[in-house]
Amino acid sequence: MRTFALVCLGGLVVLALLMLWILFGWWGTYSALNTANVDQQKLWGNVESAMQRRMDLIPNLVSTVRGYAKHESTVFTAVTEARAKVGKVDFGKAASDPKEMAKLKAAESELSGALSRLLVIAENYPQLKANEGFLQLQSQLEGTENRIAVARDRYNEGVGTYNKITTGLFSKVVASFHGFKPAEFFKADEKAKETPKVSFE
Repeated sequence: MRTFALVCLGGLVVLALLMLWILFGWWGTYSALNTANVDQQKLWGNVESAMQRRMDLIPNLVSTVRGYAKHESTVFTAVTEARAKVGKVDFGKAASDPKEMAKLKAAESELSGALSRLLVIAENYPQLKANEGFLQLQSQLEGTENRIAVARDRYNEGVGTYNKITTGLFSKVVASFHGFKPAEFFKADEKAKETPKVSFE
């Protein structure tokens, strides 16, 4: 009888230790998921911020070029429409919704192409190329494009870290229980490869 009690007590201790191990493992995994999720959301916020900066620059750039090349209305319309399409995308959902991310990538690709055409037109106007306001806008746009590229790269690194945690054997269960879903990488749209390169020199 005493041996049976000791076996039962030992079993309870093992069970309690196992429960504690699962509890601490769960808490640690949840904490890691939460931290990685917050990090990738912050990095996505940086992408949004850089993209918003570009959106704010575009009307001034279009207005400056229009002053010299009034007859190029189709290009101005294309830039304005492409900018509007980017503005319609739900940035908050894009990081977790593949359809919204696809819409964003397509809109971004279209906007990049339209901006490239706008800057190619500017090359044909020597007075415009020498205009201090235009040169400043062009420089700001180039810097913003670089910021966007860096922010996207950092975001993708954050997504990689977060997604690794969400797909682990034990962490997948914790992630599913708490509603953590894998985030979407920002990959270039296929059309982006066809976009002409614009020189800012």
